[in-house]
Amino acid sequence: MNLCDKATVLCPPVTMKSKYSEYYNFSLIKFYYACAKNMTPEEINNRTKNKEHLTTPNIVIVVLCTIIILENLLVLIAVFRNKKFHSAMFFFIGNLAFSDLLAGSAYIANIFLSGSHTFKLAPVQWFIREGTAFIALAASVFSLLAIAIERYIAITKVKVYGSTKTCRMFLLIGACWVTSILLGGLPIIGWNCIHDLPDCSAVLPLYSKKYILFVVTIFSLILLSIVILYVRIYLIVRSSHQEATNSQAYSLLKTVTIVLGVFIMCWFPAFTILLLDSSCNIRLCTILSKADIFFSIATLNSALNPLIYTLRSKDMRREFLRVLCCWGVLQSGRPSERCLVPLKSSSSLEHCTNKHEHQTIPIMQDCTTCV
Repeated sequence: MNLCDKATVLCPPVTMKSKYSEYYNFSLIKFYYACAKNMTPEEINNRTKNKEHLTTPNIVIVVLCTIIILENLLVLIAVFRNKKFHSAMFFFIGNLAFSDLLAGSAYIANIFLSGSHTFKLAPVQWFIREGTAFIALAASVFSLLAIAIERYIAITKVKVYGSTKTCRMFLLIGACWVTSILLGGLPIIGWNCIHDLPDCSAVLPLYSKKYILFVVTIFSLILLSIVILYVRIYLIVRSSHQEATNSQAYSLLKTVTIVLGVFIMCWFPAFTILLLDSSCNIRLCTILSKADIFFSIATLNSALNPLIYTLRSKDMRREFLRVLCCWGVLQSGRPSERCLVPLKSSSSLEHCTNKHEHQTIPIMQDCTTCV
């Protein structure tokens, strides 16, 4: 009788109360990893005793996550310090930057708590480690959807975020985080495979395969929704009778192509490996043992989002340079008055909205910032 067969005998179906009591069983992680990843007791003991330093791939990931944190922090500082960016679109960009910053932080924590440190964790600590990463990455994805929704509303309605309607923006941002926390917190609430070893994921051994499939389905639906919204945006611009030039339509199409292309390239490998995990065991699908590579590619999306959603704005680029200049001036001890001078012109996105706030047609024309 192999290890998993013994586990089926030793761990019959039990009540939810006994399942939660296992959250503080420090030997549970070793047992479930051995079964889900088809590891022998000797391999588990070797990994537990291994005092390995960070490997080269892990160092690269840590450096990448540090870059993610710094560039998204720069976005947040730029949005916070300049009142010209205190508008709906830039609040959504700031929300995306904050979620990506958390994703980078969570992934760094995951790296330092993985390897031999994994087997020193209690299940509740393991759920927090993985759940935090899921929440941060889910918030990033939901933020992309929120931006797509905002862009769609912005071209179909006029002055959507007036003084009496700003609550709509905050409700959308709040819904993004509430949904992400619920989605990432489902395993620790009880949707896991403790006492149900055949349902355990090979990539995340305490997660249920059904939960993994559920998450992939949700993210796939979000991707489909973003595609539909951006296609609708493009069709509206194409069919508009405004004096929109072909170059503006091309600019919007280029932005949409970049957004969807990067999103698909970063997330498709992770979706594929998770779908494979939900339908195949590690004995037949050995590629599941390399799942960390696919999650690293997905994390790359958090590094590219600031480039896509902010660096296409001339005013945002100018504000980045001002922030960096201010930091350099303060470090050199010189006066910082020049760095605190506000931008002479408002963001082109805000300018475009104000310019057409009295019109009854979509407000895409004359926008120089296509986000």
